[in-house]
Amino acid sequence: MSSRIDILKLGEAEVPGPEVYWMSHWDRWESLDFLMVVLRGSWGTAIVNTGPPLDLEPLNAAWRSFAGERCQMRRAPEEEPVAALATLGILPEDVNAILLTPLQAYTTANIPLFPNAEIYCSRRGWIEEIVARKAKLHVPREFCVPDNVLHYLLFDARDRLHLLEDEARIADGLSAWWAGAHHRSSMVYEAETESGRVLIGDCAFKYGNLDGPPLGIAESLEEAERAYSRIRASGGTFLPLYDPDVFRQHPGGRVV
Repeated sequence: MSSRIDILKLGEAEVPGPEVYWMSHWDRWESLDFLMVVLRGSWGTAIVNTGPPLDLEPLNAAWRSFAGERCQMRRAPEEEPVAALATLGILPEDVNAILLTPLQAYTTANIPLFPNAEIYCSRRGWIEEIVARKAKLHVPREFCVPDNVLHYLLFDARDRLHLLEDEARIADGLSAWWAGAHHRSSMVYEAETESGRVLIGDCAFKYGNLDGPPLGIAESLEEAERAYSRIRASGGTFLPLYDPDVFRQHPGGRVV
C-alpha cells in the first residue's frame, strides 16, 4: 500500500487543441505539463516516467514539423528529474522501480539515471513499438526509446527490465493494466492507499477527456472509451499525466 504519492513537473508544452480533444477545440491551444508521479510505500520508492531527454532539440524539431513553432517542449532547470526529485529528498539511487507509460522519449530518456530501479513497461507495447512493429507508426522507434537507452535496457539493465501482461500485479497494493488508446504501450498504474485507489495514466491527457471528447492523438477511440469507462467505474482518483489541473486538484503536488 502506498503511504505517500507526489507529483513533479518535468516540462511543459502547448499543442493544438484537436491533439488533446478529438475533432474539437480547433481554435485553441492546450497547455500540457509532463509529469512524474512518485509513489512511496512498504515496497520502496517508485516513479511513473523519467522525464524528457536532456537535449530537447531533436524532439522539438519533430514537433515543429508537425504543428509549427509554438509547439515546443520547455523545461526549467529545477524540472530536470534529479533536481525535481531532490525537492522530495529522493536521490536517483533511492528509486526502486520505474513504471513507464507510454514508451516515448519524454518518459524513457532518463532511465539510466536510476541504477537500482526495476523497470516495468507493457509487453504488448515493447513488442509492437520497439522490437516487432506491425506497421509504420507515427512515432519513429528512436523517439520511443532513444538508442542509448535501448542499448542500456538490452544489455546493462536486461535483468531489471520487466514486461507486463495486460493485467499485472507489481507489488502488494501496486498493479497495472493495459489501456492502449494513446499508444500500444499505454498503461494505467493503480496504487492502493489509505485514502483509496489512485490511478495514473496517459490514455487521457486531461480530466476533460473522461467525460467529454476523447483524446485526439489516439490510436484507438474504442480502446479510449473502454479505458475511460474502467477509470470512471473504479471510484478512484485519476491522475492524467499531462494535465496542469492536476496541481489545482492536488495543491503542492501532494496526492496522498
